[in-house]
Amino acid sequence: MTDQSDRDALLRDKVVLITGASRGIGAATARRFARAGAVLALAGRPSAGLKAVAAETGALQLTCDVADPFQVKDAVEQVVRDRGRLDVLINNAGTIDPIALMAGADPAVWGQQIDINLKGVFHGMWAALPVMQAQGAGTILTVGSGAAYNPLEGWSGYCASKAGAIMLTRSAHLEAGDRVRVLSLSPGTVATDMQRAIRDSGVNAVSQIDWETHIPPEWPAEALAWMCTPDADDFLGAEVSLRDEGVRNRIGLSR
Repeated sequence: MTDQSDRDALLRDKVVLITGASRGIGAATARRFARAGAVLALAGRPSAGLKAVAAETGALQLTCDVADPFQVKDAVEQVVRDRGRLDVLINNAGTIDPIALMAGADPAVWGQQIDINLKGVFHGMWAALPVMQAQGAGTILTVGSGAAYNPLEGWSGYCASKAGAIMLTRSAHLEAGDRVRVLSLSPGTVATDMQRAIRDSGVNAVSQIDWETHIPPEWPAEALAWMCTPDADDFLGAEVSLRDEGVRNRIGLSR
């Protein structure tokens, strides 16, 4: 079992690329890894939020739409050129839009959700795996969701994309080899802008959850730091769930 100081020691000077770090879990994760002394790169569409988080954490800011495989590949290659290697990739970029019943959904917007939440995860793995295999080590983490296992009305694209993403984690684990670690995090409901959009939609039971029930984004950020350590190796090729009290206790998270 590791505590925060142990994790900091293991993360210090590690080169870490995070997608979708302008806010929410991604921003909290960037701050957590920066405190540990990791060497950060943040990839995402240009925004004031991403610029601010990059400045705050001393990160390399990379323009990247995860829906475009070649932009993701370029981002990974730039990290390797500038920092010499890539130790950790965190596939965090995701969208809840569209929240819509299938009969009324815009197919183009629904498809964009798949492009980001599912294909974006594949693009990260596709770009990072060869680099990590060549250097003989690396960790690929994906931020998943309990929606991968439970269908919810209005969330067909989100549920389908997250279900596909956990299967990508399982498949990548089989292909990665012994020295590249691949695993996923299901954080539960988190107090972020995405959760506000869910609340405001009024669609399905998740929108009705009391705001005080949601965990802070710093919890999944700490979980992702823990997942970079050998203490999480029994979850390789699988998903860590922060709904599991035993897992929270192992990480040192509690109300």
